[in-house]
Amino acid sequence: MLSKLQRKTLIPAQIAGYALTLLIGVAIVLLTFQLYKDLRPLLTQQTDVFKAHTVTVSKNVTIFKTANKEGLYFSDSELQELQEQRFVNKVAKFTSSSFSTSASINLGSGGRMSTDLFFESVPDEYIDVVSDRWQWDSNSNFLPIIIPEDYLNLYNFGFAESQSLPVISQGTIEQVSFQIHVWGNGKRRDFESRIVGFSNKINSILVPESFLQWANEEFGKSEKQRNSRLLVEFSDASDEQIPPYFEERGLSINQNELESSKMVFFFKMAMLFIFAVAVIIILLSMAFIIMSLNLIIQKNRDLFVNLYNIGYSTKQIARFYQLVVSVITIADLLLASIVANCIRGAYIKRLSSLFETVGNGSAIWLTATVVCLLLLAVYNILIQRTIQRTV
Repeated sequence: MLSKLQRKTLIPAQIAGYALTLLIGVAIVLLTFQLYKDLRPLLTQQTDVFKAHTVTVSKNVTIFKTANKEGLYFSDSELQELQEQRFVNKVAKFTSSSFSTSASINLGSGGRMSTDLFFESVPDEYIDVVSDRWQWDSNSNFLPIIIPEDYLNLYNFGFAESQSLPVISQGTIEQVSFQIHVWGNGKRRDFESRIVGFSNKINSILVPESFLQWANEEFGKSEKQRNSRLLVEFSDASDEQIPPYFEERGLSINQNELESSKMVFFFKMAMLFIFAVAVIIILLSMAFIIMSLNLIIQKNRDLFVNLYNIGYSTKQIARFYQLVVSVITIADLLLASIVANCIRGAYIKRLSSLFETVGNGSAIWLTATVVCLLLLAVYNILIQRTIQRTV
């Protein structure tokens, strides 16, 4: 009897309007989250655009600086000025080796090949290679090395081609073991070493920062470490003040990396805009159903007061509306998840033909569950309180 009376108070058009707006908003939110999760590892691996907006900065080499190298190093005041710029988030220094280094490899039959080297290091947060072997301590005799990917490309497509030599893959060269010899201050130490990765962001031969700090103290010169190259992380790579600032101060910056950073900025802004629109749609649908329920309750206030006076509790009166809204919300979330998964299937099919497979669709279901629980909690509390105030 109670449910029959309350069913007559519902307005189908309002219920349909809520269901449609919630479906659209939630579907966009779910798809945005899933798209971001799918594309982030893919673009990180392929183009490095999701990493920090970081570029390598050095001073331009001029004819005057060839005679006096002091002009190539950054002073403390220049570092401070750069750090204080509004578009700069963080400045990291390259640490260079101040000792003698060589690498050698056994060729078999008593043969041996060796070459002189230099090392640099940067904080680990700027390394674009993931390897569980990228670590070193003073008790370790193994030294991991990262080299630029361009070095291998120069060999494969330049030197090997001109000398009719075989090309070498990254996986093959990572299996080659060689020896590193460091010496200075009357001391010498040998290390076993391998290349553990190839960087497409930092054009230098990198070793762990912990090793270079230790080696400079142990074998290096005692003079203060000077910096000729920096890693600058931008807070906003699209800031129009960046190019003129570096040009006026004679600083060299990789424009290609800067363009990639701009692409990241606009991509993230587009994602945030879509997400914000979807959230606004969801909030409007919530406001719509809450106002509709308030209108229904106020319009049928006498009915609810009479039901309360004849013995029905506020919980019993509110239960019908809680159930109706909960069922519609759950159905909408389920349908929105299915729609988002169908759309994801379409773009995953396209991406799979261009790149390796990406992750699963767990973000859709996880986000839908969280949104559903939040909406149900809000609706049930508001409906119960509105009924209590009315009767």
